[in-house]
Amino acid sequence: MSTSTHKQTMQAVFAAMAVGDTRPFGELMADDCRWVTPGQSAWSGVWHGKKAMNEQLFGPLYKRFTGKYTNHATRFIADGDFVVVECRGQATLKSGEAYNNTYCFVCEFGKHGKLVQVSEYMDTDLAVRALGAPGAVPA
Repeated sequence: MSTSTHKQTMQAVFAAMAVGDTRPFGELMADDCRWVTPGQSAWSGVWHGKKAMNEQLFGPLYKRFTGKYTNHATRFIADGDFVVVECRGQATLKSGEAYNNTYCFVCEFGKHGKLVQVSEYMDTDLAVRALGAPGAVPA
């Protein structure tokens, strides 16, 4: 796949996320995709495979939200098999408070057009203050 195809694919994924449909992002990930969130916070780590991501990262995260999570991209930069996406996520926590975080995703495509790694850069301090630790029971 070409650089422009990768960029168009990510633009389509984020168009769906802007209206709360996260399925295309998940479907784009290879089964053995790695999700990396650098840092030292409770939400930092490396998850190997979609199953681990869903059980240990996304499942605990989405349990804290009421309604849809949306993410609006503001910039796409593509180079070879990489697409960098700057974006702003928005959700409402079960407590009624807003959870709005800024992200930069570095997305790496593999040979078969699937994502093989996503590196997520965000305000991990905000995530911990607003969400608590991933294993904590949501309010």
